[in-house]
Amino acid sequence: MNITNYIQFENDDIETAKGSGLISTIERDLDITVVPFDSSNERAPTHRVYAKSPRGHDIEVGGIWKKTSQENKPYYTLSIKRLGYNANLGKYPQQDDTTLQAIIEWDERRP
Repeated sequence: MNITNYIQFENDDIETAKGSGLISTIERDLDITVVPFDSSNERAPTHRVYAKSPRGHDIEVGGIWKKTSQENKPYYTLSIKRLGYNANLGKYPQQDDTTLQAIIEWDERRP
């Protein structure tokens, strides 16, 4: 299966797992790495998101936050501020692998 807009985590405990993935838009393909971030600040992200610069340097580009739905269920959001890119993480249809998370864009990007 050829998929885009995903993060493959190392294990089922997404909150503490490292991962890597891809965000594809009409303008670019962005290979990303996500690394757990430990903070006592309850508003801090659970992960920092990194991408490679044109010269191959890891650049922090965004974060992943754990939220709680109105139904009191946990979910994760991803934001890449410079691109104006916002998304939720979730499963693909008919998918059982919880380590593979689809990146589901929910906000229009800035022009």
